[in-house]
Amino acid sequence: MLQKRSYQAKQSGPHFFEQKGPNAPKWFVVDAKDQVVGRLATVLARVIIGKHKPSFTRHADAGDFVIVLNADKVVFTRDKWNGKLYREHSGYISGLKTKTAKQMLESRPEEIIRQAVWGMINKSSLGRHQMKKLKIFTTAEHPHAAQDPQPLPAGVTRRTVVSPTAKKKQAL
Repeated sequence: MLQKRSYQAKQSGPHFFEQKGPNAPKWFVVDAKDQVVGRLATVLARVIIGKHKPSFTRHADAGDFVIVLNADKVVFTRDKWNGKLYREHSGYISGLKTKTAKQMLESRPEEIIRQAVWGMINKSSLGRHQMKKLKIFTTAEHPHAAQDPQPLPAGVTRRTVVSPTAKKKQAL
C-alpha cells in the first residue's frame, strides 16, 4: 500500500508499508547438522528479519518463522570449541559466569544458535519480537507440523550453507 504522510514524504515520494494479509509469515525448516554456526546464523537472521523478501521494511516485522533441527550437531571452524567463550552476568557483584562452547553444547546446545542469531539482530523491542520467530530443537522432530514448514528456498540460502537437496546431490 502506498501512503503519503507529511511534507517530507511528499518530497521523497511514497513509501511502501507491508500489509499483513497477502504476505502472511511462512514457516521454514532448517537442518543444522554439520553446519557452521556463524554461516547458518546469518541465513536464519535474514529470514526472521524479513530481508529475503522484496517488501522488506526496516521498521516493520515482515519476517518468517524458522524451525532449526539438530542444534546439538552444529560445528565451529578452527578451535572455537575451547576458545569461544559465552558470558552471562547475574547483575550482582562478581556474578559473571563464563562457559566455553563445548560446555555450552553439553548444557544448552540450542543457546549456541540463539545467541549467534541474537548478535545479528537489532537490540530493540522489534528485535526481541523477531527472535520469538526462531524455534530451535536438538532433535530431528518438532511440534510445529501443523504449520506445514517448507525447506528454505534456494535464493535465501548461501552456497556455504548446504540445503537438504544439495546434501542429497553430494551423496550421489
